[in-house]
Amino acid sequence: MGIVRRVCKTLLVLVLIVLAVLLYYVANPNLAEYQPPSQVHYPEQWTDEQRQTYYYTPQGVQVKGLRYNWFTALELPFSQDKFARPEYLARFGFLVDPKQQASALNPGNLPLGFSQHKDPESGKHYLDITCAACHTGELRYKGQAVRIDGGAAMHSLASTVPTVRGGSFGQALGMSMLFTYVNPLKFNRFAHSVLGENYSAKQKKQLRNDFQAVLSRLLGTARNDWWRGLYPTQEGLGRTDAFGRIANTVFGDGIDPSNYHVANAPVSYPHLWDIWKFDWVQWNGSAMQPMARNIGEALGVGATVHLFEDDGKPVNEDDRYASSVRVQELHKLENTLQQLKPPTWPQQLFAPIDLPLASQGRALFTENCAYCHAPHVADPQQSAASGRDPQWLMKIVPTSVIGTDSTAADNIADHRFDLSKLGWNLDELKQLNVQLKDADVNSLDLRSISSAKGLAYITAYVEKRAYADAGISPAQQGQMNGYDLPIAVQEIRGYKARPLDGIWATPPFLHNGSVPTLFQLLSPVAERQSQFWLGDFEFDPKQVGFHSQPFKGGFLFDTRQTGNSNFGHEFRAGCRGNGVIGRALAPAERWALVEYLKVLGNAELEQQLTPVSAKPWNPGPVCQPATQL
Repeated sequence: MGIVRRVCKTLLVLVLIVLAVLLYYVANPNLAEYQPPSQVHYPEQWTDEQRQTYYYTPQGVQVKGLRYNWFTALELPFSQDKFARPEYLARFGFLVDPKQQASALNPGNLPLGFSQHKDPESGKHYLDITCAACHTGELRYKGQAVRIDGGAAMHSLASTVPTVRGGSFGQALGMSMLFTYVNPLKFNRFAHSVLGENYSAKQKKQLRNDFQAVLSRLLGTARNDWWRGLYPTQEGLGRTDAFGRIANTVFGDGIDPSNYHVANAPVSYPHLWDIWKFDWVQWNGSAMQPMARNIGEALGVGATVHLFEDDGKPVNEDDRYASSVRVQELHKLENTLQQLKPPTWPQQLFAPIDLPLASQGRALFTENCAYCHAPHVADPQQSAASGRDPQWLMKIVPTSVIGTDSTAADNIADHRFDLSKLGWNLDELKQLNVQLKDADVNSLDLRSISSAKGLAYITAYVEKRAYADAGISPAQQGQMNGYDLPIAVQEIRGYKARPLDGIWATPPFLHNGSVPTLFQLLSPVAERQSQFWLGDFEFDPKQVGFHSQPFKGGFLFDTRQTGNSNFGHEFRAGCRGNGVIGRALAPAERWALVEYLKVLGNAELEQQLTPVSAKPWNPGPVCQPATQL
């Protein structure tokens, strides 16, 4: 028996050692070191006031109920350093300016995109993540930085699945909260910081109970996402499976676990300048109304909506669809973004534009790119959006033509959800401001509805309730919706080809971020990197993209994983279709195109280019059964 006990004790010690090692690495994520830039440059995209409005206007998002002052009081697991220190959060890819200071809009001196909102009933101040957190980029060059407002973020905000490798903001936040909860010394310091003059044994106990509830929700989400295997393709930096996460949050978390679907199609955060001109938004061109799009995004990030009671029964009709969404602020953000200009190439920092080369590139762009990517302006008399001038008609290119990774478009088209628990009926849905472009309401099966259609009706109810709660008149609603547009939905297995003003500032490229530079995007697939590293923000002004060499704390992007393919959008000799969209471009032609893409959208530089005759666009040879543009 003594031997058995010693063996058991030895095994127990080994298990504890293994768990301790795992916990250490989980609590100490593998992050790149943060080197503050000597200066942050802000291209003249809009005013400083508009920039601050964009950075810190809340949407009504709640991070599992985490309070703002809790977040600023949290410590790192193995030290007393604050978790929310700007220089620490910057290691996750969140953007800070070394010169920034606390302000009325940003009292905690947090990175841009971290804000707060006050719940009108409880008076609690919740940590709120704004749209700027995911739609602002930064490019580093020789120790300096260029801030790209409305650009693509390069952080790990979305990931919830725990890994030993670490690197996920959600994982690190959960570990800091867990260590605070189980360590009496940490929690005591935390309680003194949060409660201040209201500190007492009773208040501390209540705080601990409230804190435990939020921690349980955060860890519960991580456990659920992990054991269900919902996100098998690592999102890494600068990407999230937006539609998949919104659908899993709204339909799976909010309605029924049977609605969870594997989300294996991460996409990059699209840039936002000029988006107000688009007739259709989202990567697959599935949504039309600005307010509904923004409500759906807020719900996916964490805004609450009241659908069911604790016993699982639908809430009373009078209380149904009450949410934390803040429509006034969403409208304010939308109006502010209409003032956002594309960034202009910073010649003094990166390199002067080679004007003769860019002039050649402009002709090549007309020959090879403009058919899809030039703005297609709608006749104002035929525009569906009253008062929008201009309105750009988005060309949605089928995946069978463009050949880029189809997983995101296929998932949106194929995944089905059971919303029957909500008790909807078709007559009720017909009364909502929803317009289906490819279906009839009478044909809907509410036990098997697509994510785009399901979200359209959910957001319609939430929008209607939020307007009523805010006392907004029908006339105001049409204006706040955006040009009196309905919540229109279309479902196409394809991706939109948007105009390319400022595209140079948004690496990596393609909808899933699978191509690191513009030069590679214009090259045959065989010349593109199948693996590259992300996360150091260092910009290559020649190739136009991020540096992709290995570095400590970086994220390895593997194009062989599901959802990560770098195929398609290819200029190559041979038949058109199935991903080949144009003729092979000689290296000199690619460099010319890259040089012009630095200029596109900059009227001052465009005027300095020399006219070069362009050949007519030629779709090239098509070999059946390939699909044509």
